[in-house]
Amino acid sequence: MFLTAVEHKAAELVRAAEAQYLHGRAYGGDDPKGGDITVPGGMFTYQIVVRYERVYVIQITYLGF
Repeated sequence: MFLTAVEHKAAELVRAAEAQYLHGRAYGGDDPKGGDITVPGGMFTYQIVVRYERVYVIQITYLGF
């Protein structure tokens, strides 16, 4: 259940990044600051790299709550 929640939130991040940065490869600014997202059972850390059109999940932490 925990990994399903992480996958769901990561997919939401991808959709939001696609909508906000329509022309990713042509983007000339700095990449947005990454962050932490809490999901039931733990959290994960992510980073968006606009020019590569990628959302990276850097760390997944399972806390078991």
